[in-house]
Amino acid sequence: MRINHHLSEPTLLAYATGQLAEGLSLAAATHLAWCGRCRDAVNAAETVGGVLLSQSEPAECSGDLLTRTLKAVETRPPAATAAQSAKLSPALARLQPSQPLRGYLEGSGTRRWRRLGPGISYMQVIPSAGKGTVRLIRVAPGIRLPRHSHTGTELAVVLSGSYDDEMGRFAAGDIAEHDEHVTHRPCADARDGCICLIATEGPMRFENFMVRMLQPFTGF
Repeated sequence: MRINHHLSEPTLLAYATGQLAEGLSLAAATHLAWCGRCRDAVNAAETVGGVLLSQSEPAECSGDLLTRTLKAVETRPPAATAAQSAKLSPALARLQPSQPLRGYLEGSGTRRWRRLGPGISYMQVIPSAGKGTVRLIRVAPGIRLPRHSHTGTELAVVLSGSYDDEMGRFAAGDIAEHDEHVTHRPCADARDGCICLIATEGPMRFENFMVRMLQPFTGF
């Protein structure tokens, strides 16, 4: 698989140092499962961080540090095994989601796609992500999304199919990284459509008045 769109260096560094929010971190990890170039960059950042840490002066830790660390590990979604993949709905199983995303989609057989508009549907991935959202978006062949910009960062990973916008063509494994300075109108591939994992820090800013009026009901 050839990856043409990658994470920016600041985002890779934030991921390597654990500074990304959960939703953005999930999107980044999903891309990294496909992209050797970005994995190498993260490994390099972690190596440098390890060297710097080994050269720093020891610091006193709180007495409950170990307890809090173990609790944080226990609350992370478990990675699904091959046997657990049967818990994915047939449509999601066909996507062959990467290990990071698979853990979140476990039990998705009870979830359903919700219609957002003609040819557009979504499925919630993380129930609550603060002011942001983490969703799967499914767009039918040839359908264009409404033109919009963003509040904060958006990371969008293509899982299946492809789409085109003002930044180029994005296919499976590619990741798009947008902020408030980007305005675009993605269009799904005319033959295969597109399914993406999209993590946002805040609501989208739509140009269309009617779409803006519907935002409180859709959560976008």
